[in-house]
Amino acid sequence: MYSLKVASSYLLGASVGVLYLRILAKNVEQLGSGNTQVGKGQLGVFVLLIVVATQWNQLEVLPVFLGFLTYKVGILFFVLWSAVLSPSTNP
Repeated sequence: MYSLKVASSYLLGASVGVLYLRILAKNVEQLGSGNTQVGKGQLGVFVLLIVVATQWNQLEVLPVFLGFLTYKVGILFFVLWSAVLSPSTNP
């Protein structure tokens, strides 16, 4: 089992990863409406997370970073599941 410090660091990273994913989805949704700036808000969220993790003594940087990347693993599993394991609707 991991300590409370590691678990809370991972939870914070995972929570900010979900927030990052929501911001990314909104920016991708607005891409077709003439918005050409994508990336500033997302990068700011990640940088702020890493700065908070390095400055606050109650957090550890590696679990925060790995927690942040958890959403990518979830997306990868979803894509693989929907592409490989789900039955095809086309004959």
